[in-house]
Amino acid sequence: MADTSSPAPNTRRPTREEAEQAVRVLLSWAGEDPEREGLLDTPSRVARAYEEFFQGYAVNPEELLQRTFSEVEDYDEIVLLRDIRFESHCEHHMAPIIGRAHVAYLPRRRVVGISKLARLVDAYARRFQIQERLTAQIANTIDSVLQPHGTAVIIEAGHQCMTTRGVHRPGVSMVTSRMLGVFRENSDTRKELMAMLNRPTIGELSA
Repeated sequence: MADTSSPAPNTRRPTREEAEQAVRVLLSWAGEDPEREGLLDTPSRVARAYEEFFQGYAVNPEELLQRTFSEVEDYDEIVLLRDIRFESHCEHHMAPIIGRAHVAYLPRRRVVGISKLARLVDAYARRFQIQERLTAQIANTIDSVLQPHGTAVIIEAGHQCMTTRGVHRPGVSMVTSRMLGVFRENSDTRKELMAMLNRPTIGELSA
C-alpha cells in the first residue's frame, strides 16, 4: 500500500505569528539583531518560503494519478519520464536536497498524463525527506494506483547537509532506486530501462 499520509503532529499546528517568532529566535541565537532594518521582514519571508517549500503536505499524491487514459492503441512498452528536477529538504538538518528523478512504468491497460508524474515527485519532495524514503514513496504510489506490470524510480541528488557542512564534500551525488514488478524480476526489462536512460536526448538525435 502506498504511503501517502502526512505525518501526524503531536501538537496543534503553530500559528503564522508563532512561526515568525521562531525565526526571530533563530536569528538571535545565530548572533543577529532581528530588529535591524535588513532583517525586519525576514521572519515573514521565511514563513512564506516554508509554505512553498513544504506544500507537499497539503497534497494527496494518490489523487494525482486518478485520471488515466485507455486509448493507447495497445501500447505495451516502457513509459519513462527522465530528468524531473526536484527540490526537497533533509529532515535531519533541514538543508536542501536538489536532484533529478527518473520515473518509469510498464502500463498494463492505462496510462497517466506525464505532468502527473512530475507532480507526484513534487508532492513527496516538498516535505522533509530522506532520499531513500522519497524514492520508495514515488514508486509505491505509482504501483498501487496504476497497477502496471512494473514501476521503476531512480533518483540522483546532492545533499547540502553534506556539501555545506559536516564533511564538506561538494560535487558528491547520491543515487537511489526502487524497482518493482518486471523491472525487479526481469533483467532484460531492467537493461532496456537503463539503456533508455543513457540514450541521447531528442535534440542530440536531430543535431
